[in-house]
Amino acid sequence: MNANVSSLLAKPSPPRGDGQRVLVVAADPADSELLSITLELAGYRVGTAGTGAEGMTRLTEHRFDLAVWDAVLLQHLTQPPPAPLLFLTTCDTLHRLVPELGPGEQDYVTKPLRIAEVLARVDVLLRRRRPERQPVLPRYGDLVLDDATCRARRGTRPLDLTPAEYRLLRHLLVNAECVLSKEQISRHVWGDFRANEAIEKLVSRLRRKVDGGPGEPALIHTRRGFGYRLGGGAD
Repeated sequence: MNANVSSLLAKPSPPRGDGQRVLVVAADPADSELLSITLELAGYRVGTAGTGAEGMTRLTEHRFDLAVWDAVLLQHLTQPPPAPLLFLTTCDTLHRLVPELGPGEQDYVTKPLRIAEVLARVDVLLRRRRPERQPVLPRYGDLVLDDATCRARRGTRPLDLTPAEYRLLRHLLVNAECVLSKEQISRHVWGDFRANEAIEKLVSRLRRKVDGGPGEPALIHTRRGFGYRLGGGAD
């Protein structure tokens, strides 16, 4: 079989947890054992409860990221739970469950349980609560670069940089406190070696923009005979 066809037919790996706490509230001990083992093997930390009352007590006294809740114990949900819910139900009783489902943080799987489906629904519910990670912006002191927009600022002051100036500033920043030779700078900014005069003019323009604010300490320094560095203090 063609390798590309094989890769398309191969089953995708089930989603895995990252240590999130999941409470399994199931009336059937066999369901509880199956779910506990499956979720633990998938990377979750699992707690269990055999009754709805015990489940509500554990949810209110301990922090769980999600609860897998047997729909036959639905009457014990007397107050909004502090965690998303994945209900276990049968096709015959699904019509009684659907009106109870809230938007966003509740879902269900039907019995007999299909492990791949359980793991997928758990992952989706947890992902909805997961805060989006803010990108880490390259920075040195009050100098901040944003690679997504190719913009830079010094404190609250925006720096109007050309593409070459931005590449040079970023190269200096990621190598902060290190002296970069003119050849290193030239090859990074333009991809080849340029005359010293071109490099000196580029550094001079960048220095006027980066260190041009009133009262700002200079960040770009010349190490005569060696090159340039970005950092605090003069050479």
